[in-house]
Amino acid sequence: MGPVSHFLAGTAAILLAAGPVRGFADEHKHHHEHAGHKEHMHHHGGKAPQEGYKRSVSSYEVPDVTLRGPDGAGITLREALGGGNPVMLNFIFTTCPTICPLLTASVSKLRQDLGADRDKIRMVSITIDPEYDTPAVMKEYANRFSADSGWMFLTGSAADIVSIQHAFDAYRGNKMKHAPYTYLRASHEISWTRLDGILSAEELEREARSILTAR
Repeated sequence: MGPVSHFLAGTAAILLAAGPVRGFADEHKHHHEHAGHKEHMHHHGGKAPQEGYKRSVSSYEVPDVTLRGPDGAGITLREALGGGNPVMLNFIFTTCPTICPLLTASVSKLRQDLGADRDKIRMVSITIDPEYDTPAVMKEYANRFSADSGWMFLTGSAADIVSIQHAFDAYRGNKMKHAPYTYLRASHEISWTRLDGILSAEELEREARSILTAR
């Protein structure tokens, strides 16, 4: 078992011991497809999410904002998410004690499991705590999860980060209420698939490979 697998196993054990919390689910705007057997959960009060997730398909208008990578260089969100290649997007913050480490470790494991196919899909993680998560902090966090050049960690102004969350129907008022959303898109001409909940590395790989074959 590698370091990421150890992290996943250890973190999952700690979180499961903390007990479940009330779930969050959109009741409109999306066409839902159950992909798990239990209600999906969101981050709240430091408690653990339950297993299972929901899948929905929607179109989102990507706002015209400029973010910064771990090296401090600017990149527009449209550039980060644009092009004809598949992309995966999620929202995290580095001091998150529960779902963010699980989500990020799953993406790290996914990049290992994809093997040669990992270069066919770009991963983008955007902080929802830009006041604390400076480029330097994001760089340290990315290194912790062995992120390579195909996985971008982005921060920006508070106003721009909020506008991005609104654009992707992910804004929940404050960082401690954010939901475990993962967004996948096969190309800029195809709608986004939103995965709502905590996915195992195997589930995430299955979803990622499905968009690779959908191109």
